[in-house]
Formats: sequence, C-alpha cells, structure tokens
Amino acid sequence: MARVIEALYDGAKYQGKTMRWEGERESTNIEDRRGSGGGGGLPIGGRGIGLGTVAIALVAGWIFGINPLTLLSMFAGGGGPVAEAPSRQPQAPAGRTGTPDDTGGRFASVVLASTEDVWTRIFQQAGARYEPPPLVLYSGRTRTACGLGEAAAGPFYCPGDRKVYIDLDFYRILKERLGAPGEAAQAYVIAHEVGHHVQNLTGTMNKIEQARRQMSEAQYNQVSVRLELQADCYAGVWAYHSQQAKRWLDPSDIEQAINAAAAVGDDRLQRQSQGMVRPETFTHGSSAQRVRWFKTGAQSGDVNQCDTFSRNAG
Repeated sequence: MARVIEALYDGAKYQGKTMRWEGERESTNIEDRRGSGGGGGLPIGGRGIGLGTVAIALVAGWIFGINPLTLLSMFAGGGGPVAEAPSRQPQAPAGRTGTPDDTGGRFASVVLASTEDVWTRIFQQAGARYEPPPLVLYSGRTRTACGLGEAAAGPFYCPGDRKVYIDLDFYRILKERLGAPGEAAQAYVIAHEVGHHVQNLTGTMNKIEQARRQMSEAQYNQVSVRLELQADCYAGVWAYHSQQAKRWLDPSDIEQAINAAAAVGDDRLQRQSQGMVRPETFTHGSSAQRVRWFKTGAQSGDVNQCDTFSRNAG
C-alpha cells in the first residue's frame, strides 16, 4: 500500500476525504435513460458481463435464497437459461444526451471525462486514435446490443454497441452490502468498465471470443479471469494518469478503490455466500489478484505492465 501511495502522491499532503471532482470537466458523452423504462427483450448474454455481476449475484442470492454461483452461471452464459442476444436488437429507448444535472450523474460524467483524457493521450502516444465509449445511465433495465441489460447484471460493457452501462443504484449495494463506500470506489467501477472498452478497441476481446469456441468451461473461466484482471490493471493506469493531471485523489481515495477491487473478488463473495471457496469456478479473480493488478497499473501507469495473459496472474 505504501508504495502505491508514494508512487501516486510523491509525499504531497491532503486533507480531503472525498475526490475533488467539483469543477472538473464533465463529459457530454452520456446517455441518460433513467426513468424511461426498458421494455421487454432477452436477458443480457455472456458478452456483456462486467465488474458488478458477481456482486449482484451474491446480493440476489441473499434476497431470494438462490445459490449465487447458480445466478453467476446464468449471468455469464455458462449453462444457465440465458438466451443469446439476437443479431438485430429492438431500438433502445431514447435517452437524454449531454451532462446530467444530478450529483450522481455529474460525478459519473466527470469520471468518464477523465477516462477520455487519459486514454486519448495513451492511444496518441501509441500512434492510434481513441474512440471514447458512451456511458448509459439507466434504472432497472434497458435494451442493449448485447440483449436486455438489467440491474441484476451490475455495471457492464457491451462490445456490440461499444457502450458502458450502469444503474447508479449499484453504488448503494457496493457500499451497504459489499463494504466498499466512497467516490473513489465508484470511480474505479467506471474505470474498470472503460478498461473493457480498451480491450475491445485493441482486439483483445475479439481474440478471446474466437478462442472461446475451442475451450472447455473451466478453460474459459481461467481466460475470463485474466480478462477481468487486465481491466482492473487498466483502471489502475487511469488512476495513475488522472492523478498526475488533476491531483484530485488522496491516499484514502486510493484505499477506497483498492477496497472496491477486493470486495468483488470471487473468493470473498463465495466465502460470504457459501462459506467455502471454489477456485475452479472463478470468472473475475480473487480479491488478492484484483488488488494486485489494480496496484500494478496504479503504480506504473504503463499499459505494457497489464499483460495478464502472458504473466503469472496469481
């Protein structure tokens, strides 16, 4: 922990207890569908899975008395009754575009704007052009190119339409059910999903999807873990570069982000729900793995350090 803080803050002293985001640039690349209703459709398939899936599966299991691992399998398309999205989706409900005027929406737009700035610079340095993903704010359910997105899937990225989706109520669950409060924890969630967008732009997701057809479920679970850990590392890269540009985080903020990464580790969620851990069923990585790879990105700020597929991800 000390090395992460030292790398990010260079001994600077901070007194704030939350991110200093007020007054920062707000992205207009927001599609606000909250309150518009999501209509019918198919449940979201495996191609739209994101950071919150395991967490929501755990919470749903608590509420409805269902084994969270069964729910997780359903969300991930791993044998449960989840239908694949059709090639042509019904038109999504029209949402208001631009900057939201509520605090939660404005905070999300500031974080999104920061990811735009960070990844635009990183792509430019590599001689490429970054195409920012729209952030869709919705409540309950909404149509996506990956099928019907529901709050039960948590925050997720859909490669079919290259959009990040989040029901902001997830932050309440993150705080109250999973013990990961704070604005920096919330920012980590968005940065993680944007990390999946980076994977899509760089071709990583496509390679994984093609390889999936040749894999057993156990093999794909291992690859899925590495995909999620890389998104965690990319979230750390964002934290490093956004801090260098804005100096808007203090050590407690980084602790919040690390706590959020640990809170959604497969082992912690399984232990809480079942009292036992089954590593062969992991799809997102253990708490230690998620923390390790977030720290790797946050310490180095170097995307080249985020190659979870060729390194030992343990």
